[in-house]
Amino acid sequence: MIISLVNVKGGVGKTTTAVNLGAGFAGSGLRVLLVDLDPQASASYSLGIDTDQVDLSSVDLLVGEEQIEDVIMETGVEGLDLVSGSMKLAGSDLALARKKHPEKRLKRALKPVRRRYDFILVDCPPGLSILSVNGLVASDFYILPVVPHDLDMEAMNHFFVGLETLGRSVRGVPELLGVLMTMVDHRTSVTQAVIDGVRRALGREVFRTEIPINVRLAEAPGYGLSIFDYEGWSPGARAYSQLGGEVIRRLRQKEAI
Repeated sequence: MIISLVNVKGGVGKTTTAVNLGAGFAGSGLRVLLVDLDPQASASYSLGIDTDQVDLSSVDLLVGEEQIEDVIMETGVEGLDLVSGSMKLAGSDLALARKKHPEKRLKRALKPVRRRYDFILVDCPPGLSILSVNGLVASDFYILPVVPHDLDMEAMNHFFVGLETLGRSVRGVPELLGVLMTMVDHRTSVTQAVIDGVRRALGREVFRTEIPINVRLAEAPGYGLSIFDYEGWSPGARAYSQLGGEVIRRLRQKEAI
């Protein structure tokens, strides 16, 4: 099962979700591959990977002709493998545009290892650039992390409009698995009002699980650790554990697994 983490806006918890959802699955005995498509390589950094020391990364799959088996690397989390991000991704748009069916490069690259993993999670950069489009086209489902603020709700609406437009020109746009509320602070009345409004509008398309504002979640990447290895008892760890269970239940309801 391939799931992409996407949004047109940055700073909404895409990378935090990709890393900790992947680590949570791996901790449950599942085989997971995390693909980092962000030029900032935040997912790789969050797992303690120095991308300056990495020979091959996701850009070599998209622009080059490297085989996926040569690009996959192990992480410090047992059961969680990684295709690292790279700053070279920042200049990949023009090179990708010269390729045949550039939006399908990642999908073709992942095909040989799909059966090796229970989950492949794709951490997409903000926006709907060719990098994010590659992540979406390669995926069966996508998760949309959003922060319950007014500006983020506007960005969510822009994403849905952009995805609808994309679907008219690109085949294989995935299904929404769920909207995920992140950095939730129930101490503010504005937060609760926004969440209530989104749940009324989207209903079951919103995950029941909410990811709270949690200092441990913010600290963990600096140590190159998932939240489970950094502070497994923290509210953030409990939330991502619950999210993992909810993701699996939703996929079973859709008869996807």
